[in-house]
Parts: sequence; structure tokens; C-alpha cells
Amino acid sequence: MASPGTIDTRGSDFARLAHRIADAGLLDRRPFYYAIRMSIMAAVYAGGWALFVWVGDSWWQLLVAAALAVIFAQLGFLAHDLGHRQVFRTRRPSDIAGLIIGNLGVGLGWGWWTTKHNKHHANPNHEDHDPDVSPAVIVWSQEQARRSAGLPRFIAKYQAFWFFPLLTLEAWHLHIASFKALFQGTAKRPAIELTLLITHVVVYFGAVFAVLPFGKALLFLVVHQGLFGVYLGSTFAPNHKGMPVLTKEDKLDFLRKQVLTSRNVRGNLFTDVALGQLNYQIEHHLFPNMPAPNLRKAQPIVERYCAEIGVDYLQTGLVESYGQALRHLHEVGAPLR
Repeated sequence: MASPGTIDTRGSDFARLAHRIADAGLLDRRPFYYAIRMSIMAAVYAGGWALFVWVGDSWWQLLVAAALAVIFAQLGFLAHDLGHRQVFRTRRPSDIAGLIIGNLGVGLGWGWWTTKHNKHHANPNHEDHDPDVSPAVIVWSQEQARRSAGLPRFIAKYQAFWFFPLLTLEAWHLHIASFKALFQGTAKRPAIELTLLITHVVVYFGAVFAVLPFGKALLFLVVHQGLFGVYLGSTFAPNHKGMPVLTKEDKLDFLRKQVLTSRNVRGNLFTDVALGQLNYQIEHHLFPNMPAPNLRKAQPIVERYCAEIGVDYLQTGLVESYGQALRHLHEVGAPLR
């Protein structure tokens, strides 16, 4: 792949692509699709909890926990689409639906997550501006590895091996971060968000400990939240991990900044559903407000256009995407080994 910092930048390239996408009608809203999808998810969510109550005190609840982990992640994908205004044109209905699904349904802070995610979209894989590659337990560049200390430094040595086990804690991290953000003075509607988050926690833990004895309840929580985190992390990992990490030295136009830091995952209808259609990551980053079902149709248009203007366009299989991401994480830790 060409070095991001040496690529000629031509701002009009994106404008020409945008015209092609608009002319194909791919930025038009899909209200019927989202009405069906939201109705199905509401029924599945209610059905999942009804099944939990019906199964009662049984070890079969571990399978229910796994099913609910998938349901929670799918709700997260729907909230993601709402955050990008793919569903509604205006902010108010998007925010209302997002708060209900995110804060109340899943227990993740809508306001905090959308702000964080929008920063990621503005500067994907940028060391200084993308919160998704800020050094924490995992580091994303060799320079971050050299500067690390304590637990991150210990983990970084062999972080490729730690990556998936650490994802079992990701959901808990997101829940805690959602609450912390509400007390940092930056939330637009802290009272509403906090009320909905607390309601979720009370109902969620109340239902689990009311139906199950203490030991099984704890195990249910571990399985449900652990698999929820693994599913979310496994969905987002193929998108940017292992792609170029940008610094202040890299000067790229919008199109190249989005395409060169993103990776598509090829697949079929099952892959699209399982990954929330975020396997079309390049198209999503170029047109974040494009309705998710239109991304598959945009993919060949974008790929052909990138070939025309000489911009690298990466698309791999799902397993290979994980391999590239894990190899990158292992190379990042090399200075510490």
C-alpha cells in the first residue's frame, strides 16, 4: 500500500464520486426498510426477555444469554445507523429513537457514543484525533508502545494474543464509560440520559437476579456481557485495525483519508447481517449518512472509481481481515519484546 503521507491530494475527486452516488439514488432514505427492521428488532428484543423469564432457573439460560448478546449487538447496529441520520433526516426523531435503543434498551450512552464515533469518522486511524486509536490497554503504533507504561506496556508485548480475551470486558467498559461521560459536563441532556441508563440497569439486574439464583445470575451476566463485547469488538476490528495509522505529518484529502484507513470485508447476505452491513466500511466512511442497505450497491461504484484515480481499495475475507489486524497488533508490540 502506498504511504499515506506521500499521496497527492485532489479535493475534487470526492465531489465527482459523490455525484455518481447521488445520481444512482443511493443517498435516498429507506423508510420502509427501517420500519421493518425496527419492528423486527423490537419483537426479537421482547421475545428474548420473554424466553428468559419462561426458561427460569435453568442452565439453558446460558444459551439465552448468548442469544441476548446477539440481540443487543444488533440493536447497537441500529443505534449506529440512527446516529448517522441514516433513518431520519432530522435530529429530533433520531435522538429519541437512539436514546430509547441505546440508553434504555442496551445500556450504552447515546450522546457519549455518537460524539466519540463522529470524531472517529472525522479522522479515522489518526493518532492525535481518533479516540478509537488512543492508547489505552491496547496500543496501535510502535511509538505508542514505546511511550506506554504499566499494564498497557505489559499487554502490548503480546497484545495480538490478548486482543480477543480482552474483548470480553468491552461491554462493561462501554457501560462504565457511558456513566462517566454524564458527569464530565459535556453531555447535552444528562438528566434524560442518566435516568434512562439507571432504568436499564435497575430493570436488567433486577430481572436477572429475580429469575435466577445468585450463582447462575452472575454466570448469566458474565456470558451475556462477555459475548456482547466480543461480538461488538469482532465487528469493528476488521474495519480499521491493521490499516495505516496517520499522524500530523500526513496530509490527505477527504477521500483518501477515508479509503486508505478502511478495509472492506467481502461476503454474502449472512455476512452483511452479522456485521451490521459495516463490512462495507469504505463506503460507509465516505458516505456515513447513506442508508445501510444501499452500501452493498455503492461498493462496486466506489471500487471502480478508486481504480480510475489510482487509490488503493482494500477488500478481504473476514478471516483474513482478522489476520491482518492481529499481525499489525503483534508488529506494534515488537519494540517491547
